[in-house]
Amino acid sequence: MSDTASALEGVNFVAGRWTASRGGETYERRNPWRPSEVVGEFPSSGAEDVDAAVAAAEAAHPAWSSRPAAQRGAILARAADAIDARVEEIAQDMTREMGKPLREARLEAARAAMILRFFAGEGWRPWGQVYEQSASGAMVYTRRRSLGVVGLITPWNFPAAIPAWKTAPALAYGNTVVLKLAQDAPLTGLHLARALAEADLPEGVLNVVIGRGSAVGEPLIADPRVRAVSFTGSVPVGHGVRDRAASLGKRTQLELGGHNPMIVAADAKLDAAVQAAYAGAFWSAGQKCTATRRIYVEEPVYDEFRERLLARIEHGKVGDPADPDTEVGPLVNQSQFEEVLAGIDRGREEGGTVLTGGERADADAYLVAPTVFENVGDDAYLSCEEVFGPVTSLYRFGTLEEAIERANAVRFGLSAAVFTTNLATATRCVDELQAGILHVNSQTAGADVHVPFGGTKASGYGPHEQGRAAIEFYTEEVTVYQDA
Repeated sequence: MSDTASALEGVNFVAGRWTASRGGETYERRNPWRPSEVVGEFPSSGAEDVDAAVAAAEAAHPAWSSRPAAQRGAILARAADAIDARVEEIAQDMTREMGKPLREARLEAARAAMILRFFAGEGWRPWGQVYEQSASGAMVYTRRRSLGVVGLITPWNFPAAIPAWKTAPALAYGNTVVLKLAQDAPLTGLHLARALAEADLPEGVLNVVIGRGSAVGEPLIADPRVRAVSFTGSVPVGHGVRDRAASLGKRTQLELGGHNPMIVAADAKLDAAVQAAYAGAFWSAGQKCTATRRIYVEEPVYDEFRERLLARIEHGKVGDPADPDTEVGPLVNQSQFEEVLAGIDRGREEGGTVLTGGERADADAYLVAPTVFENVGDDAYLSCEEVFGPVTSLYRFGTLEEAIERANAVRFGLSAAVFTTNLATATRCVDELQAGILHVNSQTAGADVHVPFGGTKASGYGPHEQGRAAIEFYTEEVTVYQDA
């Protein structure tokens, strides 16, 4: 156990202090690679803890929002430096608590610092526009103001990046925050709080509460002092968050699931397409909302693509996530493990053929071998619903029109990719694929920190996240008519 793990065990972060839950209840988080190993003991918080956190955030908001944006940004920049200095430690803790391979965990920890650094610069970017009144020619302009207290509910699959990309813009634009971390990955998120505390963030500006969704998330959403709620997680929970928050008149932002297609045209560079399919489907054990779930390959190259993909899987390293060479590690917990195996069994029952994988790959770990299906019907479960693990399906197609139609035939619209060397093919896919994120000759997963991230259809609700798009959610726009 790292020194940080032992130091941050059993604590929330409220009003600038590390504190146990009011009820004193805790739970153990175990290593998904070796479930007998306890990573740490963390608070199982409740409504009293949420109330204290919201009260601290409300009290801190007037001073924080009136502080010059560049000064707020300077704190974010110092926090980024603190995270940069601990990338390896954060990555090791991430790997132990939720099983992400160390090679990816290092990149994610570094990405959290990049996110903070990007939003540190918001104090020097435009916050409004200047116009001329049509009748008098006098000035009319817009400006943006913070909302107040915002509630952020984050998942376990990106435990460094997602808390950072919600918290950083919220703070940069002058809001104060109550952050609910996922129970399956609290330690990684507490590193973010520690970095901001070390950067001299004023007391109460950021508050972190750990606990079950029903015990922490529900009172956070219901609190009348919370002006807005941003949630990333599953579709059914997200719909519950949306309905409850909307009924209370709160601004709401949801990032939900995906069922992301990749189209491989006959003229594609197959080696690049195979590498992208492997990474998109199996890195992070497929536990990404942007993971590649369906791969449509044009008939003339289908057999060759399948052969190359299976060869790539055979040579991939699957196992201990703490090994820097491991590409595919375990699923986050036993429940997730059982759900993925159940999804695979259903795929078989509905007539799909398993080309590789489909079984437990370690006697102790929650490890599922990279799994590829073939002969899956377009209306089958695997073609329509997200199995949140290392599972993907191959499909043949004859025409581009057919591929696009089938790619769009699901309720989700988060990410999509096309591999082709033909500009017309790429352009048509960009024009017609129904997704908020489109990739030409790159995998469906992955996003830069300075551009919008978000889906269409059932994959999202409200303004997109990251980049300058974040200002739309975390601020309200005011129009000012200024006459002499």
